[in-house]
Amino acid sequence: MAPSKVRVGVLGAGAWAQFAHLPGFARDPRCELVAIADPVVERAQEFATQFGIPHVYGSHEELIARADIDLVDVCTPSATHFDLSWAALEAGKHVLCEKPVAFDFRDTQRAAAFARERGLKTKLGFTFRYAPAMRYMKELIDAGYIGTPFIFNGYEQNSQWLDPQNPLRQVDHTADQSVLQVSSLEGYGAPIMDLGHHFVGARFREVVGTMRNFIPERMVRATGTMMRMNIDDGDVFIGEFTNGAIGSIQTSFVTVGNYPGLEARVYGSKGALICRLVEENGICESLKGATADQVEFRELDIPAHHYPPGGTREESWRSLFYANLIRSFISEIRGEVAGNEGNFDDGAHVQELINAVEQSYRARRWVSLPLPVRPA
Repeated sequence: MAPSKVRVGVLGAGAWAQFAHLPGFARDPRCELVAIADPVVERAQEFATQFGIPHVYGSHEELIARADIDLVDVCTPSATHFDLSWAALEAGKHVLCEKPVAFDFRDTQRAAAFARERGLKTKLGFTFRYAPAMRYMKELIDAGYIGTPFIFNGYEQNSQWLDPQNPLRQVDHTADQSVLQVSSLEGYGAPIMDLGHHFVGARFREVVGTMRNFIPERMVRATGTMMRMNIDDGDVFIGEFTNGAIGSIQTSFVTVGNYPGLEARVYGSKGALICRLVEENGICESLKGATADQVEFRELDIPAHHYPPGGTREESWRSLFYANLIRSFISEIRGEVAGNEGNFDDGAHVQELINAVEQSYRARRWVSLPLPVRPA
């Protein structure tokens, strides 16, 4: 008998749920959207109507308590991720969670261990590792296209907050504005850090970095007013990987360019690959390669099997990349593929790197990884 459909409950009825998560689940015939919950019930009802979801709730407790849900999707504000993910794991559900699971990597490690103990699968919203071009890039690296990896350069940046009137979201406007608060490093840095680990095949062992606030006053969504926001809207760090490779990562809210503004470059002993995920002239991704005997970069065609059914480079990156993420997780839950990529363990490594770069900036020094565990 074929495995039954994976039954899904979604927490959160925001824009990212509408344009990425819900279309991804609706696109995969192996799963079924059972319920959606949001404190703004009217918004959840609107999405339920749009995507044919039969049950709507105003609280996460009601949704998680349903016995007929296999997978809980946490697509809510960042500060709520850990508690909601933990509650879903306690209820015996597989969990897809947007990044970060928690702001301290040790809490993410704790959630990852709890999931393993209960035999549950987890996945982080590392959307960009599921872009077809990035999937092909990983396939080529694994096949030896670049040889031994030497250098990784990663960029994630666009200009959506270059205009201080564009309301900031996912920030703590009550934080001490005399101290620089982590923002771009975490909000934009996480996906490209994940790709660095993914492509180099190792973790960072030592890093040094800096952060800056370039636009001091901004409109904040939570207040509807202009106010001092001492956030890092630009940052850069360099580091060494455990396998001897070196890397650099730069992220920003205020660098001119289009969504999603991500580029990953890997250089090795035999070749190099550059993948750009930037919507330009109607195309959302591109991949170029060069080899030691053909050093001029040329565009590579991405095989059709890396695309979800009906997907093309002309589709919105939001729905295209997330459809692959959903497809990956459903395949893992149903046992159709081995392993569990991009899970909470991977998220913990990324969050640990974010925490290390912040420490480096504040202490003005190199920081070694792994970071110490929390004292008992």
